[in-house]
Amino acid sequence: MSEEAWLDAVQWDDNGLVVAIAQEARSGEILMQAYMNREALAATVRDGYATYWSRSRSKLWRKGESSGHLQAVEEVRLDCDNDAVLLRVQQTGPACHTGRANCFFQRLEGDAWVKTQPAPGGAKESDPDGGDTLRRIAAVLEERKGASAGSSYVASLYAKGRNKILEKVGEEATEVLLAAKDGEQDRNAVVSETADLWFHCLIMLAEQGLGPDEVLAELDRRFGTSGHTEKAARGGTGS
Repeated sequence: MSEEAWLDAVQWDDNGLVVAIAQEARSGEILMQAYMNREALAATVRDGYATYWSRSRSKLWRKGESSGHLQAVEEVRLDCDNDAVLLRVQQTGPACHTGRANCFFQRLEGDAWVKTQPAPGGAKESDPDGGDTLRRIAAVLEERKGASAGSSYVASLYAKGRNKILEKVGEEATEVLLAAKDGEQDRNAVVSETADLWFHCLIMLAEQGLGPDEVLAELDRRFGTSGHTEKAARGGTGS
């Protein structure tokens, strides 16, 4: 099929635009919504990076062209009515121009919209699933991959390799067990040691090209499923 033919299949609106939704390919998280014209969609497919049409500026814009928060496109889909495009992407950094992980951070509770992700810079807002905190840490860990070994603790761990990272995860897990054994005497130690363990697990994931979104998606998939059922599905025994 020629480029002209597949572009003609899209049901463009009266302004020559189509709604485009970006979704994180690994976690399934909905990131943002924008618009595309024919040129934007063609450029996205041709170059492999999400390009949209700005209605306010009347020009094409590649997502992340100034911030570096690019969207590498893995797949392009068209809905059943041919009037909405879905981009499955690998998002670098936050997707929202506010600095949040995605643009859909306001949830209707009663008659009020409540922000469900922290604002950039540490402003306190509700973050019920904790996912944004993990993603912000993961973004920093990703940046440290290109740093010199002497510039930070994380960079030094990357330089020492996978075995050292796994060794640290094991050490931190032991610290959690020891703290939990005496948890009634020092509950703060349990929290602190668990934070250390989670941090080193994030380093371990990052070293293997993974992140918190994959783990959160797996937990979400398991939510509401009996532990016995889950174990059986994986060939194990329930506990």
